[in-house]
Amino acid sequence: MSANARRKLASPTLAMLPRVADSLSFLYAEAVRIVQDDTGVCAQVASRSGTDRVYLPTASLACILLGPGTSITQPAMATIARHGTSLVCVGAGGVRSYAGIVPASLTTTWLEKQVRAWAGDDSRLQVAISMYEMRFGGSSVPEGVTLAQLRGLEGQRIKALYRMMATKYRIQRFKRNYDPESWDDQDPVNKALSGANSCMYGVVHAAVLALGCSPALGFIHSGTQMAFVYDVADLYKARITIPMAFSLHSSQDPEREARRRLREEFRAFKLMPQIVTDIQTLLDPDGAGNTAGDRTADLVHLWDPDAGPLPAGVNYGYEFIDVPLE
Repeated sequence: MSANARRKLASPTLAMLPRVADSLSFLYAEAVRIVQDDTGVCAQVASRSGTDRVYLPTASLACILLGPGTSITQPAMATIARHGTSLVCVGAGGVRSYAGIVPASLTTTWLEKQVRAWAGDDSRLQVAISMYEMRFGGSSVPEGVTLAQLRGLEGQRIKALYRMMATKYRIQRFKRNYDPESWDDQDPVNKALSGANSCMYGVVHAAVLALGCSPALGFIHSGTQMAFVYDVADLYKARITIPMAFSLHSSQDPEREARRRLREEFRAFKLMPQIVTDIQTLLDPDGAGNTAGDRTADLVHLWDPDAGPLPAGVNYGYEFIDVPLE
């Protein structure tokens, strides 16, 4: 088989691409070189015996986290983009998220729903309230409650959870502390929680980008390009990352262990489908799930306030033949 034929076989088609909800969670890469060869995308790392290669299942990954020391070639990035897999550049151990790369072919269906919900104060407040209700396990928020009161209720709930976890694992005087400048001085629980949260941000970021939404248009958070990511990630911290971090209070390498356990938690909780469903429910409660698998836009449309979407690539000059020119 020729090299050109192998490249064509390796190129994905739309029918081959999985829905983002069916994707695996994430792959963290550090100190490797990611390249494209004749059969797929692989990570290369130098060893005593030469160069070891590990092929990456890009079509079934939601997100690849690129850590320090990682380089990637343009052909590999192009293949990853065609597969609909998101690339997120992160700091050491997955802590901090710097940038994300999204394929250009994604539909704007959910982005438009997000913008409509975000642009009005009333609709934005309703989404924010729905987010707090999700955090509280679906319990109803009292009518007329303000965002300040919701923040207070959530703060009390998280403090109570910290106290409960600290009592369970016999940890005295735990205090949440995140200081990147003195990272090595942090206790194992804080290291595990920061590392797990960062990976959570990467996976949520991938889900947001895969749906075509904007990570910057948050409903509770604002002022950062990751505002919506922080909004959505907060829905799952009390259930997943906080209990897991406390369980690693005696770990010698809490960051690495947190990443490993988080992948297992994602599979056990089926978190990726949950993230997609929750985002769609928040942005469009009445129509969530109707276009869950519609990730790409094969055709570009023209917007019209009266006629609705119109086909692009059509000359509409005939409509103005009878319009007098001044």
